[in-house]
Formats: sequence, C-alpha cells, structure tokens
Amino acid sequence: MAKVKVGVFGGRRGGTMIDVMSRHPDAELVAICDFDPAALDKARALAEHNGSNVSLYTDFEKFINHDMDAVVLANYATEHAPYAVRVLDSGRHVTSEVLACQTLGEAVALVEAVERNGKVYTYAENYCYFRGTMEMQRLYRNGDIGEFLHGEGEYVHDCESIWVDITRGQKDHWRNWIPATYYCTHAIGPILTITGARPTRVSAYETRNVNKRTFGSRSADGAVIVCQMDNGATAKFLPWSNFKRHPESIWYAVYGSKGMMETDRWGASFNKLNLFVEGDDGALMERSYHPSARLETQLARSIGGHGGSDFYTMHFFLDSILNRPGKERAIDVYQALDMTLPGILGYRSIWEGNIPLEVPDMRDKGIREKYRDDHWCCDPKMAGPGQPDASCSHEKVIIPDDVYDRQAELK
Repeated sequence: MAKVKVGVFGGRRGGTMIDVMSRHPDAELVAICDFDPAALDKARALAEHNGSNVSLYTDFEKFINHDMDAVVLANYATEHAPYAVRVLDSGRHVTSEVLACQTLGEAVALVEAVERNGKVYTYAENYCYFRGTMEMQRLYRNGDIGEFLHGEGEYVHDCESIWVDITRGQKDHWRNWIPATYYCTHAIGPILTITGARPTRVSAYETRNVNKRTFGSRSADGAVIVCQMDNGATAKFLPWSNFKRHPESIWYAVYGSKGMMETDRWGASFNKLNLFVEGDDGALMERSYHPSARLETQLARSIGGHGGSDFYTMHFFLDSILNRPGKERAIDVYQALDMTLPGILGYRSIWEGNIPLEVPDMRDKGIREKYRDDHWCCDPKMAGPGQPDASCSHEKVIIPDDVYDRQAELK
C-alpha cells in the first residue's frame, strides 16, 4: 500500500504532528512550511531525527505546489479556514488544528470547499481523544447513563509563564486580541463527540481583563458559554480562561437520565473517570478508574503530546484518507463547526448584551446564504465599520507598546 504523502504547515504547534507523521507506517512526511526560519530549523531537525528527508519552505505558495496528498494545518489558530480552502481546492486532503474558522463567512466557505472537492477534511480537536473522553463516549453510546440531559466542559490554563514563548512580542499575535470565548473547542468538543448532540442556541458572559493586560492580552480573563442542545439538553462551557490556577483544569461532565460521569478535576487527571449509574449493585456510591486506550500501538504509546491524544488526530485522519475502519472516529467539517461557532457567536452575544443567538447548522445549505458575507470579528486585519472595536466588552484595553518590546527582547 502506498503511503500518504503529507506536508505540515506550521512548525511550532506542528511539532507533534511532524513527530507522528514522520514515524507513522502509513505516512511519508515530505514537506514542512513555516514563516519563521528558527521554527523551521527545529522542525527539520525533528523530522531528520525520525528518518524523514523533507523539503522546507518559508513561502506557502511554493509549499502548496509540492508533491503531496495531504496537509496538516498547524498555523495560527485564527487563520486555518482560508488555508484549508486553498488546500482543498488544490486537490489535497486536509486536517486542521483548532480553530476551524474565525467568522461565520469563513464557515460557509470552508464547508462548501469540502463539499465541492470531495476530499477529506478532519478537525484535530485532540481533547476528544483523551482516554477519559473516549471512554465517556463508549459508555454514553452504550446507553449506560441514559438520555443526555446536561453537559459541562472547561479549559482553564494560566499561560502567563509561557506568553513570551507563544507570542514572541507580537502585538497583534492572535492570542493578544482573540476574545475570551473564541478558543472554545477544547471545552465544547468532547461533550459533542461523547453525546452526538449539537448546540442550537448560545449566550455568553465574560469577566473583566484584570490579569491578562499585564502581559499584553487585550481580552477578558475568562468567559462562560451557555448552550441549548438540539435534543433539549443544556450545556455550560468555560473556553480557554486565563484564571490563576495550577495545575490547569481540563474537565468534562455528562449527566444522563440513568446516571452521570465526569473526569477528575485536579491536574492532568482527564484520563481518570468517575462514574455513577443508578442501581449499580457493583458499587456502593461510585466507580473511579483509569480506562485503557481505545487503540494501543507502540507509536501511540510513544507520543506524549496532550496526554497522548495528538496521535489519534493524525491516525484517524490517515484512516479517513485510506477509507478504512477508524475513519468514523475522525471529526468532520460539520462537527468541527458545531464546536467552533459557539465561541464566535458567544462574543457576539456578549457584545450585544448577552442575548441568546441561533447557532446555524452548516449542514443545511439553505441557511448558509444568511452568513456568507458575515465576517464579524475582532481581528485587527479586519477592523473597520461594523466590526467590534475591542476584544473585551467591559472596556477597550490599551497596553503600552513597551510591554511587547520587552517581550520581543526576551523571545
């Protein structure tokens, strides 16, 4: 069987993907692109360490013309959709890191690019592939806790100590202006893949910017997103929130008509599951255990990124391309948008007074026209009439340039 020729766009976040694809028996890593020569050198060294002879590019236009079957998008989180459309229109398969898009208009363009080209698009929301969240999916689909009534997910991570490394003193790096609701799929994604439900209405609230301004970020310290789901369930999510906490909180809970299940809350305990099923004679109150991995290979065991979940995003992408069992575990473009759009609409809800808003189902071709030209967002590149002029609804946070200048010197 011929190997899938893979290119990776984004050498920093793409490091784990480079590690997987350069060692996976079904893949041949052939090209890497990054605008930063230092990141590209580091990526090259990793690929060569794993025995891959790769071509290197700082120019995406040259990279996209390389002989390859598929592209991993690990570039800036707010810039995935336009590049995904380019890759799909070039006849390649694509897997996208989070986020899927940053506007409703990009969502329409992305889903239509997938449909017209017939190529594989998968979404690399790795938190859906923790052992804990995959076990929750198995239990729910087995009917163990009954009908889905309520779900919660949260991702609280104080990134101040690594801010220089991940923004490198760039005033308009996406992390410095993105609203607090946007980076939401780590919180929302697992609840959707566990239950199969999708959000239909959303409203949101945010804190003030108290701590993030000290290191250059202009959005609220945190936010909460509340959703009505398509089966009548409710859900509450904390998208990436920069609250003071260590270790970080990655936590999920699902309540059903027959019981509930949740991961542990403290530290890297997302792979420990707590389960209550009504009438369970095998436990006085609860069951707590560490589930085994759903797919265990030597390569899977050796990939440590995000609790081992990074392996599965790439493996199921390859399964989808090769049309083999496992492809059903990949997250398609429609579910990717179900996970992403509540974050975009969440900030619009906040901006407009915390009002509830419809979450469009982009599977419905008839609804897309309403959103085709909707590019409402806080991206400085799109600033102008009709756009929100601040990333925090409480105030327009002004940060002196010398904050970024000092960070640039330290990078």
